[in-house]
Amino acid sequence: MATHEREITAPVDLCRGDGSVEPAAIGWSRRPLHRCRIPGWGRTKRWEYWCVTAPTHLVALTVSDLDYLALNSVYVLEYGSMTREFERTAIVPGGFGVRLPDTIAGAPESPALMAGPRRPTRGQVRIEIHSEGTATRLRARCLSPQRLPVEVDLLVALPDGHETLSVVVPWDERRFQYTSKHTARPASGTVRIGDDVLEFGDDAWGTLDHGRGRWPRSIAWNWGAASGRTDGHTVGLQFGGRWTRGTGTTENAVCVDGRISKIGQELEWHWSPDDHLAPWSIRSRESAQVDLVFTPFHNRSTRSDIGLVANRTDQCFGHYTGSIRTDDGERVAVNRLLGWAEDVRMRW
Repeated sequence: MATHEREITAPVDLCRGDGSVEPAAIGWSRRPLHRCRIPGWGRTKRWEYWCVTAPTHLVALTVSDLDYLALNSVYVLEYGSMTREFERTAIVPGGFGVRLPDTIAGAPESPALMAGPRRPTRGQVRIEIHSEGTATRLRARCLSPQRLPVEVDLLVALPDGHETLSVVVPWDERRFQYTSKHTARPASGTVRIGDDVLEFGDDAWGTLDHGRGRWPRSIAWNWGAASGRTDGHTVGLQFGGRWTRGTGTTENAVCVDGRISKIGQELEWHWSPDDHLAPWSIRSRESAQVDLVFTPFHNRSTRSDIGLVANRTDQCFGHYTGSIRTDDGERVAVNRLLGWAEDVRMRW
C-alpha cells in the first residue's frame, strides 16, 4: 500500500529564484524539510492554524498573511455539559505587522511569531507562537463577545520520533502549495474566559496546518483531521479532498503511534451539502486503507465577502468511527475519534 509519491529526505528550497516551484521540492516528507522563501507579491498565501481539542472543548488559533491583508483569529467552542462558541477575528489591511517566517512558526529553528497588540482592545487579537525545546507554545489574548478577557496558554509537545506530513501540491509551476500537517501531538494548558478556566490535560491533542504557497483565485476543498487514542494506539488522521485532484499529489496520511503511512490515492468523500450535520463517509477507492464514517455534532458555519476575499466554510466537529490500515497492513479500529471535517469554498 506504499504511495507512488516521491519521499523527500533532505532539505530543499520550495521555489526557484523567479518564484516558480522548484521541481525537486515536489513530493512529501516525514518531517518539515522545505525552505519556503517565496519571491514576489500578490498571490502568496501564508498561514499557521492550530487547533487544540479536549473531550469537552477546543480552541483554534489562526495567523494568516494573504499579501494584501492579514487575519488573526481566536475560536473557542465548548460542547460538553455547557455549550459556548465565539470567534474573534482581526483584519489587518496590507498585512502590516504580520510577517510569517519561511519555516513553521514556533519550530526550534524559526523565530517567534507575534501578531497583534500586546494588550488588545475591542476587536483586536494578539497571538504568539514560539518554541520551548521541541514543543510549541501557543498564547493568545482577545475579548469575548461579552467583553470578558480571553487568555490562551497552551503547550503542544512533539514526542521524540513523532512523524508529521509535509507535502508540495503543484497545480502548475506558478501555482503551488506547501502544507505541513501535524496530528496527534499531546497538548496541555488552559484557556481562561473571565473567571472560567477550560483545562487541557491528559486527553488533549494539537493539530497544525502550516501553509505557504500561491493559489488560484478560486478554490474548493475538503479537510478532515482527528487525533486521540483508539484500539490501543495513538492515532492521527489527515485527509484532504478536491483541491489536489489532477496534481499527482495528495495530503492524505494516517499516523499510528508516531509513524506516518502516506496515502497516495485520492479518497472518496461523501457528505450532504444541504445538511452538513448528516454523517459523512471518507473511504479509499482501491484498498481498505481508509473506511470511516464521520458523525458531526456541531457545524461552524461562516459566510463572508469583503471584496477581495469571499469565504464559505462549513467546518463540522464530530467523531470518526471505522478502520484504517498502516503501511505494513495492520488494521486499526477507530472508535469515536474526535476531530473535524470541512467543506470550504474560497475566493482570494
